[in-house]
Amino acid sequence: SCNEGTNEPPHIGAADMPTTLNHPAAPSLEQDHQLAIEARGMSKDFGKVHAVRELDLDVPRGRIYGFLGPNGSGKSTTIRMLCGLLTPTAGVISVLGFRVPAQAEDLRRKVGYMTQKFSLYEDLTALENLQFMANIHSLPRALRRSRINTVGERFQLESFLRQRAGTLSGGQRQRLALAAATLHQPELLFLDEPTSAVDPENRRAFWETLFDLVAEGTTILVSTHYMDEAERCHSLAILDQGRLVTEGSPDALARAIDARVAVVESPQPRRVSKILQERDFVLSSAQIGNTLRVLVRKDTPNPSTMIRSVIEEAGLRAISAEDAEPNLEDVFVAATRARRGS
Repeated sequence: SCNEGTNEPPHIGAADMPTTLNHPAAPSLEQDHQLAIEARGMSKDFGKVHAVRELDLDVPRGRIYGFLGPNGSGKSTTIRMLCGLLTPTAGVISVLGFRVPAQAEDLRRKVGYMTQKFSLYEDLTALENLQFMANIHSLPRALRRSRINTVGERFQLESFLRQRAGTLSGGQRQRLALAAATLHQPELLFLDEPTSAVDPENRRAFWETLFDLVAEGTTILVSTHYMDEAERCHSLAILDQGRLVTEGSPDALARAIDARVAVVESPQPRRVSKILQERDFVLSSAQIGNTLRVLVRKDTPNPSTMIRSVIEEAGLRAISAEDAEPNLEDVFVAATRARRGS
């Protein structure tokens, strides 16, 4: 099985798969073949902890669908349920037309899973890991060498194929893990915070590779807490404390934000930020250098004018205060604050 915190390779074995989902009140699904993933009422409890709560998902084929949320928001738990590695406490799940977890063993051959923690064997070479994964996925002997050569070239592994995986850099490990996850040409690829241990240059190259895979017909579900990565997704689900807060394309989410944004420049940004956050119409204030990005309630008239007045009343100075277009971070802050406030 593929469990974070171990050195076991990402293999979903028959022993890991529950055969039934025992939940009498589970909702029904009408299969839509344009969707790679359908889930209704998906929930997971660990004792008294509600890790995922009544999650509904519709993930179209041939797209990159992102899970955006802080640590502990339920992203990894959701992915493990969709893979069949965890049994839901409630709900109905269909992945590529297979009911999960009942048909998870059949699904295994059609999905790839790259965990957040590097999960290949560190004492094997990169090539030995790929050969092992080819055996795990039961690739025909005649196909194994060609597939290893193909992923080796695509992910630029040739220079370190004979090197032990434990000695590879973060970027090299990432490329090897993605090669292993796509070795059997899966229809659906699950990526759980795949760039958390690599530098910005490798992150950018990694995402270009993902778009190559999508162009070839692969559907990708990726979890992240990086806003710049989330903006690259075709569609997003923002998760917070196990619940779906909002979803849609990054542009659509920005247009529908239930807040307004102002950008304030001041020589006293910390003092200005504290003064602003005492006002009821201000939702949040984030500092970037001497600039503050201020999120205010949507019904606030002329946000920049009101903010300037508050600053001047406090005896402080604003070099400038202007209304601005919301970005994805603004969407995330507004959505999660609204849910927690309600």
